Amino acid sequence: MSAGTADPARAQLDATVIAWAREPVWRRDDARFEELALALFAFQFERCAPYRRFCRERGRTPGDVRRWQDVPTVPTGAFKELALTSFPRERAVHAFHTSGSSLVARGALHLDTLAVYEASLASSFARHVLPDLAPGAKARFCVLAPSRREAPDSSLSHMFDTMVEAVGASTSGHWVADGALDAERAVRELDQLYREEEQTVALCGTAFAFVHLLEELERRALRFALPPGVRVMETGGFKGRSRSLPRQELYSWIGDRLGVPPERIVNQYGMTELGSQFYDSVLRHPREPRRKLAPPWTRVRLLDASRGAEVAPGATGRIAILDLANTGSVCALETADLGRALEDGFDVLGREAGAEERGCSVAADALLADAGS
Repeated sequence: MSAGTADPARAQLDATVIAWAREPVWRRDDARFEELALALFAFQFERCAPYRRFCRERGRTPGDVRRWQDVPTVPTGAFKELALTSFPRERAVHAFHTSGSSLVARGALHLDTLAVYEASLASSFARHVLPDLAPGAKARFCVLAPSRREAPDSSLSHMFDTMVEAVGASTSGHWVADGALDAERAVRELDQLYREEEQTVALCGTAFAFVHLLEELERRALRFALPPGVRVMETGGFKGRSRSLPRQELYSWIGDRLGVPPERIVNQYGMTELGSQFYDSVLRHPREPRRKLAPPWTRVRLLDASRGAEVAPGATGRIAILDLANTGSVCALETADLGRALEDGFDVLGREAGAEERGCSVAADALLADAGS
């Protein structure tokens, strides 16, 4: 698997983003961000022919764009129609795919190196899910998702396994295998967590996978009072294949069956087409309002769907993201998700009417069979 790129210009961009992601203290640096964003736009405009045509149709070229806000944003749906890469396709070493079937096109993020992607995810995950993990210490991961070996094109499985390899204790493992919840292992290890009170434990998975686990605990009439060192990280929507429930209901259910309160439940916002993820602030800033926090190498804007301009402060808009970790693809994306600004972060309000379910978490859900249903 390639650790880097043969293109010297791209290698320099990669190295700059990786160095930023690895800085121990996150600082918003608008001048540094704009300089790098414009350099990356120029690089991708030159190297990615579909993106170059897209930009020219909108009258935008590197010679015209002076601010990062003016870099043309590509709808995430375009990844289902085009191979948006800024490198020769034969150099691809990996691809993450969104959900889909033989009848529905699947979006894909093609990568010629995983170095930038992994630097970005490791920094954000550690900062927001494991902020209390001491240097050199290990955390136990209980993963409600297939392993990377079982689901090699799942960005979610790759993220979890990357973190397990980096800071996972030897007791870490997956509670989903061969397309089904391993209920016996889950119950056994939940009982261990309850009795042994390990210091730092992360229960990670999609919202639907947690629903699957909670339904099993309910069926068995089991409740656990997990110790304070346990935190839950969930991602994706709250609509499974058999039921739909709002976030507050899911969090209440987690509290009832697992004993983990809402202030120790972190939601991650991400998508297959992005190189970075966004996390709730609750563990990092426990006394402040819950909101999504953006890594300093990203910027989030809220756009009016009809005009494309930024909405007024506090108003609802379509979420657009400029992600410098997307060095091998296109860095400016427009989602079909709605959000609003909240202090120094943002809140995700749901999908636009008629939009497809978000790709990476739904793809992971599709690998979890309806065992027992």
